[in-house]
Formats: sequence, C-alpha cells, structure tokens
Amino acid sequence: MTTFPDVPAESDTPMSTEPLRIGILLPTREQAINGTYAAAPLLDFARNAEALGFDSLWAGDSLTARPRLDPLVVLSAAAAATRRITVGTAALTPALRHPLIGANMIASLSHVAADRLILGLGSGFPMPETEAEFESVGASFQGRVGRLDEIAALWRTAWHAGEDGEPSEFEGRFWQAENLDRLPSPAVPGGPPLWLAGSDTPKVLARAATRYDGWLPFLPDVDAYGRAAARLGELATEAGRTVVPGLYATVTVNSDEAAAEAELEHYISHYYGRSLEQMSTIQAYAWGSAEKCAEWLGGYVRAGARHLVIRIGSLDPEPQLKEIAEVLLPAVRALGTAPTVGSTQS
Repeated sequence: MTTFPDVPAESDTPMSTEPLRIGILLPTREQAINGTYAAAPLLDFARNAEALGFDSLWAGDSLTARPRLDPLVVLSAAAAATRRITVGTAALTPALRHPLIGANMIASLSHVAADRLILGLGSGFPMPETEAEFESVGASFQGRVGRLDEIAALWRTAWHAGEDGEPSEFEGRFWQAENLDRLPSPAVPGGPPLWLAGSDTPKVLARAATRYDGWLPFLPDVDAYGRAAARLGELATEAGRTVVPGLYATVTVNSDEAAAEAELEHYISHYYGRSLEQMSTIQAYAWGSAEKCAEWLGGYVRAGARHLVIRIGSLDPEPQLKEIAEVLLPAVRALGTAPTVGSTQS
C-alpha cells in the first residue's frame, strides 16, 4: 500500500536554478478501455492542460497488450493544437515499429512540435501480454534491451546523416541500414531528446547516464529513487553529460481517501488486469486529497526528480485535471528549484 513520507526539510542533492517541470498523461489508454476512441476529446484535454499550466503532455504506446491510439499520431495533433506545452512519449516501444519507419515518423512529428518534443523509450513492460505483442509484429522479446539501445543509436545516426562528415550507414548487431541521409531530417538538428524509461538497476542507470538524455522510472520507493538519482548524477558527471531525472507517477485525487483508493483499484484492474496491491510493488501510486498527493510527490522532488509525468488514475480523468492543476501543481512547485543531474549538456 502506498505511504506518504514526510518531505525532508533539506536535500543532500545539489540544487540548481532549473525549474521543476510537471506534465500530464493523455488518456489514450482510458479511451480504449471505455471503447470511446475519438480525437476531439484528446485535443480538448491537451488544450486544457496547457491552459491550466502543465509543462508537458505525454502519451503511452501499445498495440495489443494495452491497446490505444498511436502516440506519435496523437502527439502530432496535440502539438498542432497547442503552442507552449512540451509533448512526449511515456513510453514509446521502438521495437514495435521498423526502426526506419520510426525514424521517419519521429522526424515528421518534430516538424510539428519542433523543440517541444521528448521521447521516453522503453524496451517492453515485462508481462506475458507484452511478449505476445512483440511476437505479433515479428519482434524478438529476448534481447529487447540491446535492441532498444541499438534502435536509439540508429535513429541518432539517421538524424545526423545529412550533416557534413556524418555517416549515412549503420551497422549494428540487430539492424543494418544504408542511405540514411535520404530520410527527412528532424526540425531540431540531431533529433529530440531520448529518455530511458526503466528501473533503478546499476545497468539501467549506466545506460541512462551514457546513452540517453533523461531517466523516466516509476519507482514506488522514494528512498530508492533518491539513491538512484544520486548514482545517476555521479555516472552522468563522469561521462561529462547532463541527464534529466524524471518520474512517472499515478495519482487519484479525492478528499474521500477510501473513494480515491476504490477508484484507483478499479482503474488498475481495467488497465493491467491486476490488482493495485500487485502493481504498487513496481509502480508509484498515490491517492487521497490533492494536498496529500502533492506531499507524496514532494518526497520525490526532494530526492532529485526534475520532471514529473503524472497519470490520473481514473477512467474519467478530466474532472480531476483542474483540481490537480490548481492545488497539486502549485504545492509541488513551491518546493522551489530542482536538482540537475550531471555536468554538461549532451
């Protein structure tokens, strides 16, 4: 069961003047569960999120395991419907698409979103449904971590291929490609930032520090998050890089805590086909009043989180959006500046 730790008065993590950023997840999976696929409500949600002061807007990815509308298509529409808010994937599974098609789709999206695009990337949630999803598109579930890193490297090669002196070929263990310079270049040279959606294992932290621009875990233990963020900072500094420490967290806001927990239980059982008790051992969940959820998120901010991605734990998330914006956002932002992990911009 989720607990709400006291927010430390001070942090052991060095602080910077970089502001904390807080984003919200688009309810594409919720639409699928309700059987109400439609673009207009998603675009209304995106415009509302921007007007209410959220910094970023995110969409998840799945074909058959946890179906929903394609995030790259949805985010392209959301970026066109907004002006300020960052758009991102939380998280995209690159292995579900041929990497050249993925590179082209992302470059295309970048011409809509420009510098407002971030890609959170995952190797595949470890569930039987995900393994079946990989099989359905002819992708190997075994070795998926190495495949993710290789696809990210291929994308970066493709997005630099039109520049002087940059290679137009890629030779990897799983993928080989030629004529990458023929693909459209992204709007931002080199393409969007790539964040690794993963846990806090030493291997994940090492990969995030040396290969990616951000780290997006959903750790349920704030102390474990703090230790991992500190280690990520050490590794990033050693590599001469900056890596954004993010957090993917689910909150259900209701002043009646029992009602909030019941709603979240209903949500999780429909989303994953598992109980809240099962999922809370691996993912970060909070429920109750907006103030209580803000206090819980504050623990992660004190532990080093710099960009929060909030998923509303409800199959009808719109009614909670305004309260989260008006109560939770300012309460968490009142913590002040957030830490920068690493030393220099990659």
